[in-house]
Amino acid sequence: GKAIAKSGIPREELFLCSKVWTTTIEQGKDAIRAQLDKTLADLGTDYVDLYLVHWPVPGKHVEAYKTLEQLCKEGKCKNIGLSNYAVEDYQELKDSGIEILPAVNQIEINPFLYRKNTLDFFTKEGVVLQSYRSLRDGKAFDNETVVKIANAKGKTPAQILGRWCIQKGYVYMPKSVKKERMIENGKVFGWELSAEEMAELDSLTKPEAFTTFEELYRKCVNRDTSKDGTLDGVKMSITKD
Repeated sequence: GKAIAKSGIPREELFLCSKVWTTTIEQGKDAIRAQLDKTLADLGTDYVDLYLVHWPVPGKHVEAYKTLEQLCKEGKCKNIGLSNYAVEDYQELKDSGIEILPAVNQIEINPFLYRKNTLDFFTKEGVVLQSYRSLRDGKAFDNETVVKIANAKGKTPAQILGRWCIQKGYVYMPKSVKKERMIENGKVFGWELSAEEMAELDSLTKPEAFTTFEELYRKCVNRDTSKDGTLDGVKMSITKD
């Protein structure tokens, strides 16, 4: 909140997003309300622009989302959405009779985890896809294909990965604490990757990436809850690609 106040930027020109964590989701609606109130107090504002359910905690995430719906109606959230939801989690949520469709689903999206069937599904549902790990935490900057395309374009590997995300139509959210990297990561407009280059990048997702993703999903939906370390309630069959 101190940085926001010090910036002098009008509140309406800022877009503030936060999430409700698994521990709080498990604890229920009162805990969710208390967490958002604390977040608002910490930020020095009376609303957030986007509030997300961080993980689809089994048996708890539907109630959590419906609590967010009420908070949205009260004006504490301008928009509400999801994070790390599989197709099946979304269908469970939608079938429960929610009143406000999620604005976004924030999931990992990059050429090394290109889950086309999942991405196409949410796009058809009208849910905006927000990418995290767009740059794969820098772990793909030396990939042969990425480096080749970067050299051909006169760009950095980070800019190639960012442009791929933008060109696919996903919300690109690079993460860095270094000003020079922030500037570099933002230079993804005013130029394009060719259809051939996009196809090359698309092909970087290997079958084992889907397996790794599924294992991480099963591990994380119960993380930091009373069922941490178990598969209790976890969906064992999801759309992983």
